Amino acid sequence: MGTTRDELNSGTAAVNVRPSYEELVAENDRLRVQVQKLQGQVQELTLLVEKLRREGKRQAAPFRKQDEPLAKPKKPGRKSGRRHGPHAHRVVPPRIDETYDVPLPEQCPHCGGRQVRETHVAAQYQTEIPRTVIYRQFDVHVGECAGCGQAVQGRHALQTSTARGVAASQLGPNVHAILAILNKQLGLSHGKSVKLLGTLFEGLTIARGTSVRSIARTAERCAPAYERLRQDIRGSPQVVPDETGWRVGGRTAWLHAFVGRWETCYVIDPTRSHAPTEQLLGLDWSGTLVHDGWSVYDWFTQAAHQQCLGHLQRRCEELLETAVRGAVRLPRAVLGLIDRAYALRRAWRGHRLNCDDLAMHGLGLACELEQLAQGRFKDPPNRRLAGHLLKHSMHWFWFLIDPTIDATNYRGEQAIRPAVVNRKVWGGNRTWKGARWQSILTSVIQTCEQRALRSFDFLREALCQPQPQLISA
Repeated sequence: MGTTRDELNSGTAAVNVRPSYEELVAENDRLRVQVQKLQGQVQELTLLVEKLRREGKRQAAPFRKQDEPLAKPKKPGRKSGRRHGPHAHRVVPPRIDETYDVPLPEQCPHCGGRQVRETHVAAQYQTEIPRTVIYRQFDVHVGECAGCGQAVQGRHALQTSTARGVAASQLGPNVHAILAILNKQLGLSHGKSVKLLGTLFEGLTIARGTSVRSIARTAERCAPAYERLRQDIRGSPQVVPDETGWRVGGRTAWLHAFVGRWETCYVIDPTRSHAPTEQLLGLDWSGTLVHDGWSVYDWFTQAAHQQCLGHLQRRCEELLETAVRGAVRLPRAVLGLIDRAYALRRAWRGHRLNCDDLAMHGLGLACELEQLAQGRFKDPPNRRLAGHLLKHSMHWFWFLIDPTIDATNYRGEQAIRPAVVNRKVWGGNRTWKGARWQSILTSVIQTCEQRALRSFDFLREALCQPQPQLISA
């Protein structure tokens, strides 16, 4: 059937009919609801992305940088050339405790021939550890003072305590020291520590409760050294603080690390406030704080501040991963200023720039950064970055004005890492007493390593000497 002219005219009219006002309002309301819904989803996804980024920065074991291996990994081993370095090998022992004669076999192991002729004797050395436990007995002479009537007894240099009677059987200083190192420095739990010692040394049987009491005794003996470290770190010209989550009695706590030039102090506190830093340094401390920009450190108005350039650099690189068009200008410009700052420091270290010129260049970079951050930015991440830069405008290149300080807080992050491993292995401390022992022993052991001292020897001396032992500078 054909289509009539009237039907065609009615169809054309229907196409040309414009929507009414009520229809446009309804469509506008519908689109507005859809836009709000999409904006809410975008906000939720943005928060999720930021949360995943923060979780990716969390220190965890293992400390991997990526999940998958590199497509073209570097060849293992040391590279040839000028930086190859000397080959390591064991040196001849300083003394020989045992000598064994190794004669020739009666027949050749290759052809079975029995005519084997000796040409010379070669020396081979071996370093071994003894597995035999030493049992000591101290015949302690006990007396009485004729003047005051108090009991007096002798003490040997190897004794760790003057207890007698039921507590007369004790562990030696070597055992106490190695238990502290295994638990606090190497991250082994009490059960694994006693199992390791029982495996290595025949006849050495230790209960886990004994390991706990050993840690308590060693920590109390090191308490004077810990208090001295707290005093020493107040006199340090530079302190690098950092903090990480901790657990005490199954509840959330915080482990604060403070790294000076030659000492490291750990403090476990129930809060992440400025209180631990204030108690350790004081609000009137006038040194230099090298930190990651946590707002708590703004309380220390008398101190100079160096914001970690590593954190700023990573933040700008993350912004560049998602930035488009003009949003890439600010992070790229900031990265360029950071590269220039590092180049200036290399020039100063290479004696191509003196301190005065270095400071002038540092002030110039600070002014450039301030002018850069004062622009108008439409991108919200760039606005937040610019606000952060302006809030600490003089704290980014302070290491050029005072070249003796660090540009990043790497010392604090390195000090935090062993504590994070311990937390991952055995979850923190069960009591606040244990948290105090944790702070004391980890501070003492880390400071000994920092001052190129043997922590084992210090712990051993602290256990045996009746007078309080301090860590030598």
